[in-house]
Amino acid sequence: MTTEQTTVAYLDDHDEKLSYLARQIWDHPEPALEERFASKLLADELEAAGFTVEREVAQMPTAFVASWGSGAPIIGILGEYDALPGLSQRLATTHSPVQSGGPGHGCGHNLFGVASFGAALAVKEAMQERDIPGTIRFYGCPAEETLVGKTFMAKAGLFDDLDAAIAWHPGDSNVVWAGSSQAMNSFKVNFHGVTAHAAADPHNGRSALDGAMLMDIGVNYLREHIIPDARIHSVITHGGQAPNVVPAYAQIWYFVRAPRRDQVAAIYARVLDIAKGAALMSGTTYDIDFVTGCYDLLPNLALSKLLYEKMCEVGPISFTEEEQEFARGLQSTFAPGTVEASLAIAQRLVAQELDPAMAEVPLWGEVLRHSEVPITMPGSTEVGDVSQITPTGQVTTTCWPTGTPGHSWQITASSGSSIGAKGMLMAAKSMALAGIDLLTRPDVLAEAKAEFARRKKGVPYVTPIPEGTVPH
Repeated sequence: MTTEQTTVAYLDDHDEKLSYLARQIWDHPEPALEERFASKLLADELEAAGFTVEREVAQMPTAFVASWGSGAPIIGILGEYDALPGLSQRLATTHSPVQSGGPGHGCGHNLFGVASFGAALAVKEAMQERDIPGTIRFYGCPAEETLVGKTFMAKAGLFDDLDAAIAWHPGDSNVVWAGSSQAMNSFKVNFHGVTAHAAADPHNGRSALDGAMLMDIGVNYLREHIIPDARIHSVITHGGQAPNVVPAYAQIWYFVRAPRRDQVAAIYARVLDIAKGAALMSGTTYDIDFVTGCYDLLPNLALSKLLYEKMCEVGPISFTEEEQEFARGLQSTFAPGTVEASLAIAQRLVAQELDPAMAEVPLWGEVLRHSEVPITMPGSTEVGDVSQITPTGQVTTTCWPTGTPGHSWQITASSGSSIGAKGMLMAAKSMALAGIDLLTRPDVLAEAKAEFARRKKGVPYVTPIPEGTVPH
C-alpha cells in the first residue's frame, strides 16, 4: 500500500477509539482554562504513543505540546477541547440539559482535539514505517472560546520554529478555509469610586457605575467615526448591589474587532481615551484588565489547495438514514429560513473552477473551497496568531446539520453523536494526508512558505498582549 493508503487505513482501524475519546470529552465538558480531564486524557495518550509531552506550557495548566521525531521540517497540528458555559445537552433532538446551566460542547471541541490527535498519531505511524525525517507536533490548546489559549502560547514563542501548521473546525459543511477573520481585543475596564448613602449623603459619593455608563455613552458616539467593518461589543459585568448605595466599583467588558490588527490597536487607543474622560467626568479612577488580543487570520492558498486535494481524496461522508433522521429532528428546532440561509452562504464559497457537480449543495454539503476572493468571517479566532507566525491551513468538516446555529445546544447534541464522529474522522484523514505531504514534498512546503513571506512583507509577529498579563 502507498503511504496515503496506509495512513487512511490506520485511522479507519482506530476510528472506534477516536470516537470513544471524543465521547469521553463530550461527557466531561469543561470551560476555558478548566479542561483538566480533556488535556490529561489527550496528553497521556500521546505520551503512551511515544510522543515527548511538555505540560502546563505558557502559564496554563491545561496547555501542552507533544512532539515526535527530530529535526526539520516541523509540522504542527492544532487541537482544542474547551466547552461553552450553559450549553449542557443530552443526545436528543429536543432541548434537554444534562445539568441545568452546565457547560456543553456547543462548538464541537470534543471532536476538534481528538481529530487533531488522531492525525498526529497517523503521521507519526507513517514517519516511523517509511522512515520519514522531520518532526510532527501536536498542540493542546485550551481556552479557544475566550481567545486565550493560542494567543498566550504564541506570546511564549511555542510556534516560532514551525515550518507549517494545520488546523480544522467542526461545522455543517466540508470547506477549506482561504479567507480571514477579525482581529480582536478583549478587555475589562474597572471603575473605582466612593460609596455613600444615595439618599442621605450622595454628594460625598463618587459613582463607579456613572463612570462605566459615561464610558459606554462615549463609545457609542465613537461608533460613527470608526470603519464600517469594525465592531465594539460590551456588557456591564458589575454595576453595584443596591440602588440606595452609591457603587464604589463597576466593571464594563469590551470586545473591539476589526479586519486588521492595526485597526484594532487604533480603535482600542481611542476607547482608552474615552475611559479616561469618563473617569474625569465622574470623579472616579479606572484600570484596565486586558484579557486577550488576537490577530486576523492570514490565509495561505498553497495550504488551502493542499488541504482541498486531500479532502477530495478522502471523499464525502456517508450518513445512515438514522443519522439523517436525527439531523432532521435537530433542524426542526431551528428558526425558519436558517437552513436556506446556510446553504446560500455555502454556495457563495464555491470556487469558480470547481467541478460543476460539486457545486450542488445537498443537506450535508460536499467538499467546497473558498473563492480566491478573500472573505473575512465576522468572528475571531486565535488561529490567526499562529497564521501570522507560520504558514497555516484550516478545514471544516460536517459534524452537524446544515444551518445549525453557532454555539447552540443543537451543536452539543450533534457533536456527541455518530454524525460528529464521522466528520471528525474525515478531518483527521485530511489533516494527516496533508501533514505527510508537507514532510515529504519540499516543493509544497516551499510554495506555502513563499506565499507566507509575500503576505507578511517582512513584518514580524508582535504579541498584542501587554507584558505582565497572565492567562485568565
